[in-house]
Amino acid sequence: MTRVKRGVETRRKHKKLLARAKGLRRSKQTSVKRAREAVIHRGEDMYVGRKLRKRDLRKLWILRINAACRMFGSKYSEFINLLKKSGSNLNRKVLSEIAFENPTKIGELINTLRSKS
Repeated sequence: MTRVKRGVETRRKHKKLLARAKGLRRSKQTSVKRAREAVIHRGEDMYVGRKLRKRDLRKLWILRINAACRMFGSKYSEFINLLKKSGSNLNRKVLSEIAFENPTKIGELINTLRSKS
């Protein structure tokens, strides 16, 4: 069996790994072994962060809708209940944009939903 030298391939892998470790501190940026560990942990944190971002945005949307509803003497839960009963397919993201840009539209929506039920 002939001997296979793998220096080029290894160097290429290490360069790619160290490029992903850019911005880290001390030996995590320069040492391949430490960089590999750091990149793995960084990937886990990024995965968790993507899930947390969705959770945080939903909280923000609910806060905005609730603030707009309270301006017109209603609660968030009552407003959502009225929406569900009416069969509306507006989601929280759209409602929060409406509430943020033009809260009076939320008031009009609350009044129309109350008059229907």
